[in-house]
Amino acid sequence: MHGVYVTLVVIYEIIKVVAIVHVLMDNRHPVKTMAWAMVIYFVPVAGLVLYLFFGLNTRREKLISQRSLDQLTRRSMLGFVDQTDMQVPERYKQMVELFVNENSSLPFKNNKVELFTNGYSFFLSLIADIGRARHHIHVDVYIFENDALGRLVRDVLIDKARQGVEVRVIYDDVGSWSTDSEFFEQMRDAGVEVSPFLPVRFPQFAGKVNYRNHRKIFVIDGEVGYVGGYNIATRYVKGRDGMSWRDTMVRLTGNGVYGIQCTFLIDWYFVDRTMISSRDYYPPLSSAPVKGCISQVVNSCISQVVNSSPSSPYPSIMHGYVRALIEAQRYVYIQTPYFMPTESVLVAMKTAAIGGVDVRLMVPRKGDAHVVAWASRTYLREIMEAGVKVYMYSGGFLHSKILVADDSMATCGSTNVDFRSFENNFESNVFFYDADTAVRFRKMFEVDITSSVLLNSLPPERLQVSFFARLWESITRLLAPVM
Repeated sequence: MHGVYVTLVVIYEIIKVVAIVHVLMDNRHPVKTMAWAMVIYFVPVAGLVLYLFFGLNTRREKLISQRSLDQLTRRSMLGFVDQTDMQVPERYKQMVELFVNENSSLPFKNNKVELFTNGYSFFLSLIADIGRARHHIHVDVYIFENDALGRLVRDVLIDKARQGVEVRVIYDDVGSWSTDSEFFEQMRDAGVEVSPFLPVRFPQFAGKVNYRNHRKIFVIDGEVGYVGGYNIATRYVKGRDGMSWRDTMVRLTGNGVYGIQCTFLIDWYFVDRTMISSRDYYPPLSSAPVKGCISQVVNSCISQVVNSSPSSPYPSIMHGYVRALIEAQRYVYIQTPYFMPTESVLVAMKTAAIGGVDVRLMVPRKGDAHVVAWASRTYLREIMEAGVKVYMYSGGFLHSKILVADDSMATCGSTNVDFRSFENNFESNVFFYDADTAVRFRKMFEVDITSSVLLNSLPPERLQVSFFARLWESITRLLAPVM
């Protein structure tokens, strides 16, 4: 028996060494490499399991061939070419070009932008748009729950499918784990096409848990698109744990819907292997400003839908955040529910603040993940020392994911300021290069300030924590890249 035990220990140690060597050879950021090496070495057995499920790097894998991507994006590229006299603001030409080169993300002009900051108004608008659908409805969400709101949306989609409208739904298999299969089968039986994203089933369990489709996008008839932070669940309307829910969603009409549609159809090809590129899904572009657009000028409300994923060669949305920070001249305001920034974003925030830019970060006062909150505190203290103003939102749970800079550009989407969103998840953000739109984002942020506490203004003794608390926070920070 003793000999068997010794043999098992030796085998385990060999596997552990091989795993650590694999982490080292992956050539990730040193912080992330060190974090995974520590987990494997110091957490017996469970560390190896965690690495197998959550740590394997897929960024070099091509989940969709380049030929297929070219076919799926061809229609939006033709639409981009059809645009005449589009003039990107000079100061953002390099950012736009960055997204085009990294992500094949194309800018589109002549858009109308509506902002939603509470669930009631957003879902009323979404359901009304779904009710007006004539040709197709596309839904791509992380969470689709079997609760009162989920059943309402499901029934509306079923009704439209029975009317002959094409309805396609993508839900993340892990995000919607609690939703029973019968819920989705009811939609399928009524003619709705439903596909899970990266279903987690043995023996293919490893490597899929960590890479999730965190996008929240909706497209109706190729004419209306939504991008933002709202999933389909009652808590996004009523809140939870006694807290209201504060989120942000963008409703886009105009040429920019091409970018949202393209994102969905790429995801649909990934889950269903059905190539959809018909002109029917891309209505003719408007050559004139959209009726109701604030500025009513040609080239108004330029938008660019940017995606990132673990299989993309570059973390494009993270690069967008970095460029916005280092190019800002007056201010950058950021909202995020989770704050565990990558090193490049952290350095960019500190550099901007030290350089005199008014950098403000807003996070929820009470989060929904304790370990993340502990790790976040070390980052918050660090950026405050550099001059970043940190606001703790007290009006409920802040789930909004936005950035606005200099009354000239803004972005909203599904991306949190953390390692998981920037590097591991499939995310979508829409970037706006438009003064009127940026001002609206800034005013929205300023309204939220009235329900927030400025940490920088608190007496030093209020911010002091015990030695053991700081030690624990520092330990959790070491593990931030693997959370």
